[in-house]
Amino acid sequence: MELRHLRYFDALAETLNFSRAAERLHVTQSTLSHQIRQLEDEIGSPLFERSTRHVRLTEAGELLRSYATPALQQIDRALQALRPHAGDPLQGSLRLGTTHSFATRLVPMCVSSFIALAPGTVVSVQELSAREIAQRLAKGALDLGVSYRPADAPDLWFEPLYHEELKLVVAAGHPLARRRRVRMVELHGVRMVLLPGEFSTRQLLDEAFEAAGAEPRVVVELNSVAPMLELIRRTDLAGIVAETALTPSDELAVVPLEDPTPRRTPGLLWKKGAARSPTMRHMAAVIRRAVGRDE
Repeated sequence: MELRHLRYFDALAETLNFSRAAERLHVTQSTLSHQIRQLEDEIGSPLFERSTRHVRLTEAGELLRSYATPALQQIDRALQALRPHAGDPLQGSLRLGTTHSFATRLVPMCVSSFIALAPGTVVSVQELSAREIAQRLAKGALDLGVSYRPADAPDLWFEPLYHEELKLVVAAGHPLARRRRVRMVELHGVRMVLLPGEFSTRQLLDEAFEAAGAEPRVVVELNSVAPMLELIRRTDLAGIVAETALTPSDELAVVPLEDPTPRRTPGLLWKKGAARSPTMRHMAAVIRRAVGRDE
């Protein structure tokens, strides 16, 4: 088995279309078909179900992909990491979509690292809801997203980065500020500021409140985390945000939640079948390193 066999397999598994996969690989369809057959012969099992209208992965194909795709990503990241030091600076542009939680600290940190290593690039960052990021990636209006797994987006790949808890945030003088933990049911009737209902984070919180039998008094809805934190600092309102969006402050108290603990899994999003440029791959590698996923 050679590396090119796995790259051909990965391209076809991603596109499920011989014509598009061959175009992406810059080979003919007959060459691609021949390489896939060689791989299937070596493995001893068909990897794809082929018909005149559809191409689907078999069970063996799904299993191979679960191991081969991460391995290829590791190889590509290693090669990409060497390029700036080999006198091949990154060029071009990158359109990055991020939810509000990551626009405060994580994304600015990653962009600053990225442009330091790739000064010839132009990065456009758009702060959007998770739904808008998924929609724009599917339309080709974004190259890469830092968001949460979409509920229904078959055209997108999602790579989990880490797991995070959402935390209660209150002003330092708030009655809950000195608590070590707060149960969700204790937020019943508490005056709060939250994201609007169209945000996936708000939907997660509403489910957690319902499970706990709590109905907070949502007196303000804001579609951005930064003004939400400023409002919390100035008032008696409580909020719930991801810890990655928080900057340490003596004026704010951050308290873990339980029963249930609201958790999210952030990750990288990109469109299936879209060409992943060196610029996009390098930004993805920077983000992985920032969250400790470079190993």
